[in-house]
Parts: sequence; C-alpha cells; structure tokens
Amino acid sequence: MTKQYDLVIVGTGAAATTAAMRVRAAGWKVAIIDFRPFGGTCALRGCDPKKVLVSGTAALDYAHRMHNNGVAGNVHIDWPKLMAFKRTFTDPVPKTMEQRYLEKGIDMYHGKARFIGKNSLEVEGKALEAKHVLLASGAEPAKLDIPGEEHLATHEVFLDLDALPRRIVLVGGGYIAAEFSHIAARAGAAVTIFQSGERILKKFDAEVVDWLMESFKTLGIDVRTRARVEAIQKTRTGYAVRASADGKSISVDTDLVIHAAGRKPALQFLELEKADITTENSRLKLNDYLQSVSNPVVYAAGDAAQMGPALTPVASHDAEVVAANLLNGNHQKPDYSGIPSAAFTVPPIAAVGISEAEARKKGIKFKIKSLKAPDWFTARQAAEPIYGFKVLIDEESNLVLGAHLVGPHVEEVINVFALAIRFRLSASDLKTMIFAYPTGASDISHMLP
Repeated sequence: MTKQYDLVIVGTGAAATTAAMRVRAAGWKVAIIDFRPFGGTCALRGCDPKKVLVSGTAALDYAHRMHNNGVAGNVHIDWPKLMAFKRTFTDPVPKTMEQRYLEKGIDMYHGKARFIGKNSLEVEGKALEAKHVLLASGAEPAKLDIPGEEHLATHEVFLDLDALPRRIVLVGGGYIAAEFSHIAARAGAAVTIFQSGERILKKFDAEVVDWLMESFKTLGIDVRTRARVEAIQKTRTGYAVRASADGKSISVDTDLVIHAAGRKPALQFLELEKADITTENSRLKLNDYLQSVSNPVVYAAGDAAQMGPALTPVASHDAEVVAANLLNGNHQKPDYSGIPSAAFTVPPIAAVGISEAEARKKGIKFKIKSLKAPDWFTARQAAEPIYGFKVLIDEESNLVLGAHLVGPHVEEVINVFALAIRFRLSASDLKTMIFAYPTGASDISHMLP
C-alpha cells in the first residue's frame, strides 16, 4: 500500500529538519527518510564534533603559549578522553531527533530512498507518494579516480578514532585538511598534506593564508603543494602514498590516509532518472527558487542543492526558502550575500565578502587596510604570534566589500563584518560603534581604512 504525503524529505540534517518543522506546523503531512542515524552531517559527523576536538587542542595550544607567562605544568592531549567527551555531544543526537519528529507528527523511515516515479519513492520496500519532495541528502567525498582510492578514510573515520595513528596523510588542501592537521599534530601525530593546487585554503585570501602557514610550520605539518596524489598502496605496516610534484615522484609512508579533496552532493543512490530530475556535472539543475528545472515536484536544499556555500547556516537558510515557496508558491529566492566562513585552525582564519584579487578583477575602486599585527593587545595577551587582517571598503559608497582575518577570536569578529555587508552598514557605522573592551571586536575600528 502506498502512503500519501504532502512532503517527503530525504535527509535529516539542518536543511531537512528546518523544512520539516516549518511545513508540518502549517498542517502538512510530512515524512522524513535517512539511511544513517538521524541528525545529519553537522551534528553527528561534521562541524559540531570537529569543534569539540578543536576546543581540546586549542586549550593545549593556549597552555603551551602561556607556559613562560605564568602557566605551569605538563599539559597534553588524552585522545581517548577527548573522543569520549566528543561522544557526549554526538551520541544523544539520533534519539533526540527522532523524539522531535515523533512529537511533531512527522513520519520517519530508516533506509535508502530511491525514486520510482516523478513524485514517488521507495524505501525498504515501502512506497511513498508525495505532492512535493525535498532533497536534503547532504554531500559525500568526491571520487578521485586514483589507484588505491578504496584505502582512503573519510573525515568521519577521523572524527571517531579510538586511538590516534602515529602518522597521518591528508589528500587535499581545504577546510578538512587544515583543521584536521592542526588537531592531529597537536595531539602528537606526524602529519603530511598533499595539495594539488598552489596553496591550501584557496577560498581564503592568499596573503592571510600565508600568515597562517607559520602555525603549520611551528607544528611540523609537512604541507606539499603542487603535489598530485597518484596512488595509494597497502603495505605491511600501513600505506604508501605516491605523488608527483614538479616532475618528481614522492612516496610517504603512513598509518592513515584521509580524503580531504572535496565533496559532492550525495545523489547517486536516489535513481534520479526515474523521476526525470536532470543534473549537470554531478549537481542538480535548479531554478532560482531551489526547484528542479525538469521536475517541479522536487526541491533541494543545503549540500544537495549546492547553490550557496557548503555551510550549515546556508542549509537552514535554503530550507526556509523552500518551505516558504512550498507553502505560498514560488516567490522567495536564497540570499547568499554576507555569509561568513571560518576554518577552525589554531588560530582560526575567517572571511566574508570578496577578496582583494576579486575586487581588482572586477575593477572596483576600493580602499584597503592590511596589517600583520602580532603586537596588538588581542594577540599579545594570548601570546599568539599570528594575528592580522585585510579589510576592503568601497570608495564611493563606503560600504564593506570584504574582510579577511586570522588570529584569536576572528571566528566571532567576522560576524560583525558579515552583518555590515548583509545589512549595508558603512565603515563609518562600524567606526562609531562602541564595543566591549578589551575584546577582539574592539579592534574593528582600527582595522578600517
């Protein structure tokens, strides 16, 4: 017997939950499907557990920096206890989420969903028919098409390690590589990063990333840029990672190889062709309302849509847009302006808006203030040698175009610049703001040109 719904949602992460709650509150009959524990990537195997591990290693780093400034004792990472602490956050999530859905009257299905028609799906032998379908299935590691790819561990494996391997190689140079290398190195592992591009963290300003690279050197993280991994081989003692760089062959022995080379929408298991859902370059083809261009029944949000930055708040924003369009017809489009991002290295790096290179390419006339400022109070009181900023202001409007920060508290301070961009606050507005002092935000007026 086919169950009938107003909305069927594939996934149980931030986008799925936001949309489910909104439309269910409007009286719609809703079902939600996931073949993994309910809760999604961020809460279970992404942002939240990662940040818990970062907090532990950041505490260690702070103690080490303050060792000659009044903090005494031998502080170290107890990996099993840190992992146990992390699990106090992740373990309760699936049960909590299922209870929320139950209380709201949202039907739950465990298993892999696949389309069997334009508005019907099957999960574990059960047929579901819906007036609308929301794909919020998240993302998965991109295929690298290299020999030995099956030996790559995902970021999820790292976030659930009972014991930390002595040697770790990360393939790729984005957020995962930067953050995990800092965690692992501070916990005692020897870490190598292979990045095929010119530098790591390419989504951040190049000069600001260069300032951050001092921390990689201090930690002894071996960052190999312009190095393309060609094969991974199982050995008697672990793995051998073979790469080429500048025409030379490199081989590094390791105990664990982690995939950190990008993610793509998790769509393969859905059998989209049976629902006439078109894709292009492994991405859904969507209109401005996050609706499939070929099957108007279907919408997408978050990493499955990949219309905006791959960030949890963006997924929730997408879901709000989709819910509004479902309930009242297509009228709302996502707004991705002024969305900040941060890589939780120690210290963190953060950015919002456009970079200096982008501004010059677009021919925008702008004022800029850029400074490496380890002698500022914010850095000195934390004994942190890495602190700097680059802020761009439009010459004509005096509005903030972009902000690029590295150092203590920048993952919080960047939100002020994001607020300015999104709500068109001028540099004068920020300069006249009275911030609590001394805080990271109280530096903002001195960062403006």
